Amino acid sequence: MKSAALFTIDHEKCSRDGLCAADCPAGIIAMGASGPEPAAGARRLCINCGHCAAVCPHGALTLRTMPLEQCPPLPDGWRLTPAQVETLLKGRRSVRSYRQEAVPRGVLAKVIDAARFAPTAGNAQAVHWTVIYDPDGVRRVAGAVIDWLREASQTPAMAWAQALVGAWENGRDPVCRSAPHLILAHAPEAQAQMAAADGAIALTFAELAAVSHRLGTCWAGFVMMAAARSAAASAALNLPAGHMLLGGMMIGYPKVEYRRIPLRDEPRVTWR
Repeated sequence: MKSAALFTIDHEKCSRDGLCAADCPAGIIAMGASGPEPAAGARRLCINCGHCAAVCPHGALTLRTMPLEQCPPLPDGWRLTPAQVETLLKGRRSVRSYRQEAVPRGVLAKVIDAARFAPTAGNAQAVHWTVIYDPDGVRRVAGAVIDWLREASQTPAMAWAQALVGAWENGRDPVCRSAPHLILAHAPEAQAQMAAADGAIALTFAELAAVSHRLGTCWAGFVMMAAARSAAASAALNLPAGHMLLGGMMIGYPKVEYRRIPLRDEPRVTWR
């Protein structure tokens, strides 16, 4: 066994195939005479992505920050078929009609747990989560958004929002669609610029994971719009101090079951 600041190599298992060095995103693993070893400045440059441990077919490399026994091996046949993936992606729908039935907290926790494996810039993992679990809390957020829309609709550019305000006043919820729960992704403001895409990717992971639990989701676009423009609407989310909203998603059991895949425009692709 050879120990280093970043990783440990079991030389009895190591085949010296160089996969860890070739796959390291930061290029900080070198192949020495006796096997892999940290390159100059490795500890400072390592982003703890775990690629080196994940790519080794022999279980010879243990990263200091993640013991190998805590990194479960991928089972044979874990990849879905192209047809299965295509059906999942095409069959997913944005759900805007929910049953008034609470989703168990443990199920929502599993959805978020899957989303934490979404890629992040530099493996920063800056995305935080807030779940507004109480339906009354979701309605308070929707009401704060409506308050902003009511004021904003007085301007010509936002006149379209008057229809949303009218729907709310007639007992319908055009903001959160009467969903029982709302999931918010957010990050410290100092990291929010780099994390903006990370939040969208993580919520997309959550959206796809929700399908396996027979849950419906819909991006909370009006909530995101209002939070960026209204201090009152942003405050209604009750995010941790110094955090910025990256995205929001309604979630719950759908009232309906979709049976077909609707048409979409053909992809606009330029090949170069």
